[in-house]
Parts: sequence; structure tokens; C-alpha cells
Amino acid sequence: MQPPNPPRRPVTIELHGDRYVDEYQWLRQRDDAVIAHLEAENAYTAAATAHLTPLQETILSEIRSRVEETDVSAPARKDDFWYGRRTVEGSQYPIYVRWADDPAVNAPGGAPGDEPVDILDQNLLAADAGYCGLGVRMISPDHALLAYSVDHTGNESFQLRFRDLDRGEDLADVVDGTYYGGAWSADGTAFFYTTIDAAHRPFRAWRHRLGSPQSADVLVHEEDDERFWLDVAFSRDQRYALILLASNATSEVLAVDTADPDCRTHSVMGRREGVRYRADHKDGRWLVVTDHDAPNGRLVAFPVDDPAAVVDLIGHDLEVKIAEALPFADHVVVLGRRHGDPMVRVLPDHGDPHDLDFAEPGYSLGRTGNLEYAATRYRFTHESLITPLRVVDADLGSGEQHLVKETPAPNYRPEAYVQRRVWVEVGEVAVPITVAYRGDLELPAPTLLYGYGAYESVLDPWFDPALFSLLDRGVVYAVAHVRGGGEMGRSWHLDGRMAAKANTFTDFIACAEHLIEAGIALPGRLAARGVSAGGLLMGAVTTMRPDLWAAVVAEVPFVDVLNTMADPTIPLTVAEWEEWGNPALAEDYSWMAAYSPYEHTVAADYPAILATAGLDDSRVAYWEPAKWVARLRDVTTGARPILLKTEMGAGHSGPSGRYDAWRAQAFILAFVLDRLIAGPTHPPT
Repeated sequence: MQPPNPPRRPVTIELHGDRYVDEYQWLRQRDDAVIAHLEAENAYTAAATAHLTPLQETILSEIRSRVEETDVSAPARKDDFWYGRRTVEGSQYPIYVRWADDPAVNAPGGAPGDEPVDILDQNLLAADAGYCGLGVRMISPDHALLAYSVDHTGNESFQLRFRDLDRGEDLADVVDGTYYGGAWSADGTAFFYTTIDAAHRPFRAWRHRLGSPQSADVLVHEEDDERFWLDVAFSRDQRYALILLASNATSEVLAVDTADPDCRTHSVMGRREGVRYRADHKDGRWLVVTDHDAPNGRLVAFPVDDPAAVVDLIGHDLEVKIAEALPFADHVVVLGRRHGDPMVRVLPDHGDPHDLDFAEPGYSLGRTGNLEYAATRYRFTHESLITPLRVVDADLGSGEQHLVKETPAPNYRPEAYVQRRVWVEVGEVAVPITVAYRGDLELPAPTLLYGYGAYESVLDPWFDPALFSLLDRGVVYAVAHVRGGGEMGRSWHLDGRMAAKANTFTDFIACAEHLIEAGIALPGRLAARGVSAGGLLMGAVTTMRPDLWAAVVAEVPFVDVLNTMADPTIPLTVAEWEEWGNPALAEDYSWMAAYSPYEHTVAADYPAILATAGLDDSRVAYWEPAKWVARLRDVTTGARPILLKTEMGAGHSGPSGRYDAWRAQAFILAFVLDRLIAGPTHPPT
């Protein structure tokens, strides 16, 4: 079967004296011809990978064998109830549950002993829809209602509903066109939510009074600056609804007393260009993490009624990144980073601060279940590439850690695998790489290198049951913590954005070369993978060093950088100018034009490439990978496959159901193994 051959309809684009010809701009139209083209691409990809179907099915079975498909999460207590979720074998989605707190039947340690009551079954919400994503899911202060929102397309526009938990039925209230974020009023009779504009930017905060139509909702705040996104959340003590207004470089927090019928807002620390901060409330004071005169952040506090009386709780430290402060009744938990790993510091109201101890380097931490402000324990998750996710309670006084639950991982033997961290010297910085492989593997070996490197996001290692279908077949897995991310603090991001964006790409290439030179990766058997902004990374390193890769997987890749950033009507564009630049400005254009993958796709012997897209993706439009793949096929001088797989009923995150997501993952891993492994691709026994 021959690959699709879409018509070329050249459009000339001029920017700052340069002229470009875009033959595939017409793919933006999303008409019948475009849909037919995407379906033809899917058919070609299916035909080109048909020989991998048995391997894909084997990998899918392996993934399922490493998952306890029927399971219950660790319950989290809130007042007189415990909340959690359960999964059932054969069901795509979780079921959210709660238990009434009953000391007579509670298990040792206080956990609930009765069977839980289902309060929201996402499988029923999905029904026959091809996609079902949840946005908001928040219990009212009196535990009588559940606010929840559902997206049935993948475009991240949600319908907000309210469920009466005693009756198990939804109220008549329906609020359309909402986004993530929300907060209840103090009395539980109203709910604060956000809506999006034509460019899919959350820009308005509203208050909905239960029992009234959406047309009667009160507009609390509208953000006119198109660089800023708006979010709504509860303060930890539930005293305030906090409206976070944030661009990539500047932020502001507005507070609304949840008991105020007039929804009056006041700014916690104002808005200053280039200053970012986050705020929460504790005992009549604002706790604020700010980067003002402190690139890595500092924690300050001041009375709500006296903003000039600022005191430092944690000062600036070049070695420690302060990211967030979570108030509890008698403590403050501070989340940050040190030496490339997550850090948790506890500040008691009385006494000396202490850090929680994590012996294993290269791990992920997450917040979970901290529903009670008066709690004396901080609950978090801990995992690594080879450590299944564990739910842990840390005593806020002593720091002692108690294992609450370890996610079951059947047919998995952690002792069979090795995880380590290596460092790569790139100029004046050292870039960390987290590496995992079987302990009995003879190196060098085929290797898959993963990367992201944008928005100050971190790629801390997480446990993925699918990973071991690679490792058990003799593949090394590596995560490159390149600049542009936030692994090593604020400077790590600044050195990989705007004019310094090329550092992200050269870091990744340096990591790949180091893995070869260090005898870890086998030359000629090295693949690369990235998602979204990590897909931009894939596009850039593919055009810069096509000879380095046996295969590249670019999932929902942001590869049409110049065209997208030049069009402010496209979702995200204006807000993204502070990360990538604005090509309308000559200086910004110069550095963006130096790497934009679509324009740099010229004649070369390209590796095998698998690009993915989501038809309803509101973050990276389907046409970006579609255009890129078409141009790659036009100019490649080699014969290796260049494939596009579009999810016709999903968005940026791909399939929403867990079985569908596992199948998509199995497809990608089969593609990678086909390019990396010679001969049989069954795991050792």
C-alpha cells in the first residue's frame, strides 16, 4: 500500500524579509477532504504496521498482567467521610466512592472497614461516547453534593453538573462551556467556576447559585490580557476562593471571601510584570511563594489586613527551588526541588523545620488525599521507574513515614531491574539522565530516550507497567532532564526558552551521544520519544541529527512553530509568546526560525517516524503533525516508514479509557521494538 499523497497547494508566507512556501496549509480547514486525508493516513499506518499486530497484542496482555485491574485506592478522610476510587476489571474508567466514618467498623489505623458507596461512576458517564474526561470533581462543604464536569470530545470544554449524594441523582443545574478549576461557597449553595474564550483560554470566573439558570450566574472576574490564563481553587482552610491569573512570566492572585454574597475580589500581592507568585491562607495571614528578587522562590507571610508587614519564612537559595506551600492547622508543608529531585520541608508553627527523607535518587512525589486542614499527617505518593506507586503518610511532627498502600504490580520483580542517574557535561552545566534496564542486560543495548524540556515542567521518573515490555526485551529506557524544564530550578527553564531554546535540543543530542560513549546505548539502535512540547523536541532533533536515530516517536508534536505562533486566533498562541517568542517581532523570529521543525524539514535520510495527533486537540492542532508528516515524505531520501496516526475521537491526552490508552501505548512500543530489536521480540522467560 502506498502512502497518501495529499495535494500541494502552495501558500507563500513572508516574515521579516524571508519567504516560505507552505504546501499543506489547507489541512487546517477540517473539511471533508481533510477528514478523508486523516482517515487515509490511519489506513496506511494500519497497513504499514499490520505485521506488528501480534506483538502489540502480546504487549497489551503484558501490561494488563502487571496491573491489578480490580482495585481500591487508599481512602482519604474528610470530616465524617472517607473518599477514594475503585476500578473493576473490564471497565475503562474508575468509580469514585466514599465510606461513612464509623469507629465501630473501622479497620486498624482508622481506615474504613465497610464496603464503599459509589458516588460517581465514570463508566456510566461515558456510556457509548468514544471519549470521557473529567475536569472538576469537588465535594461540597457539607458533603451533600458533588460538583463534577465532563468532556465527551477531548477538546477540554466541559459541562458542569451537581449530584445529590443522598439521592444519587443530578440536580437540574447544568453549566456549559466550563474549564478546569472550581471552589464551593462556604455554605455550599454556590459554586465558582471558569469559562473559556474563542481561543480556548480560560478568562472568566463565575459564581453559580444552585437552583438558578446559567444565564443568572455572576461574573466575578474577567481577564482581558490574552497572555493570562485564569484558574479557580479553594484556599486550604476553605475561607477563600482564589483566582489565579498567570502568564508564563507573570502572575497575580485574587481572593474572594466564600461567604461574601457580593463576590468582591482583592489582589493578594498585586501584579508586577515578570514576577510570579502563589498564595494560600492560614490564620489570618497570606502565605506566598514568590520569585520576586528570588529566581528559585522564597516563602513569605503577611497579615491579610497589613500587606506591608512581610516576613520571610524561607529565604532564597540557589540550590533549592521553592514551588508551593500547603498550610495545615499547625504546620506548613513546603514543596520544592534540590539537586534534581523533589523535596518536602515541614515548617511547624512552633519548633524547627525538617525535611522528609528519601533515600532513593531519581523519584517522583505527588500530593494526594490531603483533604483535612487540621490533619497532623501529610499524604503523598512516591514512585520511580522501577518502584511502583506508594501512598505514604508522613507525621508532620516527627517526619516518620508510614506506608498506606503500594499499588499492586503483579508479575513484576523489582529486584530484576536497575535504575541509576548519569550526568552529561554540556558547556558549563551538567544535564541529568535517569536510566533503567534489566540487571542482567549486557550493555551497550538498544535504547529509548525520552524528553520534554519546556514550561519549567519536570520529568521526574514515574512507574509505568508498560515500560517493562521494553526492558524485558533488552531495551534501555532513559529520561533526559534537559533545559527548558524545571528539574534543576528556575535557571534550568530560563536557559531553555525564548532565545535559549536551542539548548533544549543540543542537551538532548548530547545526552544521546553520551549514552553511546558511556557504553549504555548501542549505536544505530537508539530511538527518541516526546509528547507535545516534547514533540517539538523530537522534530528539532530529527531535523538536526537524522543520522542519530533509528526511530522517533513524536506524540501530538508542536512542530509548526512559526505558523502557529504567528496566528493569534489559534488556541494558546498569545499565552505561548512568553515561552517561545512572537514571530511578529524580528528578534523573536530570528531564533524561532532557526529551529522550527516544519521549515527545517529538508532533504535527508530520516529515521522511521511515528507521529500521533488528536482530531479534537485544543493544545496542538491535528494539522501540525499532519503537515509535518506530509513534508517529511516529500523530502526524505531514505525508505524508512513515516507514519501518522490520528485519534479521530480524542484530544491532546489521547484515548480516555484505560484499556484504550494501554492499547495505544502497546502500539507505540511495538513500533519502537520493531526498529530497535533484530529478530524475535518476545521477552526472556
